[in-house]
Amino acid sequence: MNTNANFKSGFVTLIGRPNVGKSTLMNRLIGQKIAITSNKPQTTRNRIQTVYTDERGQIVFLDTPGIHKAKNKLGEYMVNVAERTLKEVDVVLWLVEPSTFIGAGEQHIAAQLKTIKTPIVLVINKVDTIKKEEILKFIDAYKDICDFADIVPVSALKGQNTDSVLEVIFKYLPYGPAFYDEDTVTDQPQRQIVAEMIREKALRSLDEEIPHGIAVTIEKMKERPGGKVVDIEATIICERDSHKGIIIGKGGAMLKKIGSAARFEIEKMLEMKVNLQIWVKVRKDWRDSDLFIKNFGYDKKEI
Repeated sequence: MNTNANFKSGFVTLIGRPNVGKSTLMNRLIGQKIAITSNKPQTTRNRIQTVYTDERGQIVFLDTPGIHKAKNKLGEYMVNVAERTLKEVDVVLWLVEPSTFIGAGEQHIAAQLKTIKTPIVLVINKVDTIKKEEILKFIDAYKDICDFADIVPVSALKGQNTDSVLEVIFKYLPYGPAFYDEDTVTDQPQRQIVAEMIREKALRSLDEEIPHGIAVTIEKMKERPGGKVVDIEATIICERDSHKGIIIGKGGAMLKKIGSAARFEIEKMLEMKVNLQIWVKVRKDWRDSDLFIKNFGYDKKEI
């Protein structure tokens, strides 16, 4: 355990509308892929905890689901988790896109942030898409809607200025010992990360109308004796029979594509061979069922 008197440690959450690049920034800061990334909304469902440690201290990131107006029970659950997290952390990073127009989604988040005393750092992402001299214009548009501790322009995709984000976080963290061992990167059970990786590959491969209605459960994950191969059995849950057909694809082609892309990522993470089998099941309207939400790993107590 680190006994350095200058060592800092604390919890940081990353918020923002869906698709502003939260998971991409998280992966960039941590330096390896944990949070799944997709350009479809509602990619992140649980509070993924990732841990960053260096000589300055330790940051435990809670990547919350996006704060948005809920449309169903799963949506309500995600919004509640996100809003409660704001009060539990040491620093809030609010990620936005470079724009002078502050829409209803951002106004909704700003209203939530006004109720907390936590230091808020505004991170303006995607600055690689604008001219340098325009940045001040966007800072100006945002600076008065909240009392920001700091404002940092970055490009998570290109890795521009992301070091400054870490510097600013450490500025506001309290002094204290590490919460996790130095080599810990996430406290999520491996099964959950594997499920998320499969879901990411499905999101990327499928049509727009399906992805919201899918969940992935891991039925079995077992290493063979000798520790060189792990057998994984997973189920993709969807809401309609027609979706099931699309996920499986002609002659099983789509499911094969999802499976081989996921297997490649899982093997990289586990550093061993993976024998992955995926089934597809239909559970109508699972997102509006308390029981199904619980079964698919979303804890009702978090509401």
